[in-house]
Amino acid sequence: MAAMSGRSVATVAWHCLGVATVVAAVLLVGGTPAEARKEGKQSIGYYELRRGEFSIVVANWGATILSVNLPDKNGHIDDVVLGYKNIGSYVNDTTYFGALVGRVANRIAGGRFTVKGQAYHTYKNDGNNTLHGGHRGFNQVFWSVRERVTGQFPYITFYYRSYDGEQGFPGALDVLVTYKIDGDNSYSVTMYARPVDKPTPVNLAQHTYWNLRGHGRGTILDHSVQIFASAVTPVGADLIPTGAVAPVSGTPFDFRAPAAPGARIADVPGGYDINYVVDGEADGQGVRKVAVVSEATSGRVLELWSDQPGVQFYTGNFLKGDEGKGGARYVKHGGLCLETQDYPDAVHNPKFPTEIYRKGQVYKHYMLYKFSLANK
Repeated sequence: MAAMSGRSVATVAWHCLGVATVVAAVLLVGGTPAEARKEGKQSIGYYELRRGEFSIVVANWGATILSVNLPDKNGHIDDVVLGYKNIGSYVNDTTYFGALVGRVANRIAGGRFTVKGQAYHTYKNDGNNTLHGGHRGFNQVFWSVRERVTGQFPYITFYYRSYDGEQGFPGALDVLVTYKIDGDNSYSVTMYARPVDKPTPVNLAQHTYWNLRGHGRGTILDHSVQIFASAVTPVGADLIPTGAVAPVSGTPFDFRAPAAPGARIADVPGGYDINYVVDGEADGQGVRKVAVVSEATSGRVLELWSDQPGVQFYTGNFLKGDEGKGGARYVKHGGLCLETQDYPDAVHNPKFPTEIYRKGQVYKHYMLYKFSLANK
């Protein structure tokens, strides 16, 4: 039911895109954000969604998740996502803390692809490759608040129009993301995108870093991680998929049974940063359990559900003492990411599910985060 409610919110907001501006303005509810910083003629706003002791805070800069707060087994409330102490750091961010990334998440080999015989060149911001949409991807732009609702199941919907040629991608693209508290200690992320004119690749991802002990409290190497996937898409030295799909059995990538990332990370050069092929049983909406993460000290458990075919498991390999909220220092492996997605570099691998969308088609991406306490 939570999945359906999240989808219906985004659907209602989506229909507003084709309505007159005056109607869209009526849907901009919720008033002035509690805090705002002027950037030119636009304001960076912070928006809290709360249900009891559980809350999340998001910003319209990059449609970013700034914090997720929930109690541990002793009733102590902690923020369990990594983030910066001020919004200026997000403006110059290269870690993608909490961001909505796109137009194409993950990497595009060579910053080049072809659609219907037409070659396109995208901004290379990762050596010779394009990463997370380029130098100014969706994490580096203002999103407008399309709808905001308070109450028992609060939600907020952000909208962004990506213009033709942005970072080299073809065609204009309308994008919506809805963050919604679906119940006690659970929230969903629902993403929709629709090409306006030209065919274009689309692959959005939510890039939150998790530390269930509490942000800034050591590494996640002793967390327990279970990923419902029996294969990965192997990568080369530049983290570009080879095009193969390889079983995880007998490798350090096997998390079908719960295991600590630190137990075998020494056998993975650079640390975990790879796409898993999700293959658990799906419900009638195509939603399946993707992963379960738990942490013994706090007793917190996170379940991730999604309708996407892949999930990038990343262990914060490039963190290097970054200063975060409250003066925290985020050491290497200080957070982990589980980014549901289409397969990386699908534009160069015809055997992968396509990520090309044409006018009249709608990209959909649903995620559900469910939190609980062990043995409760």
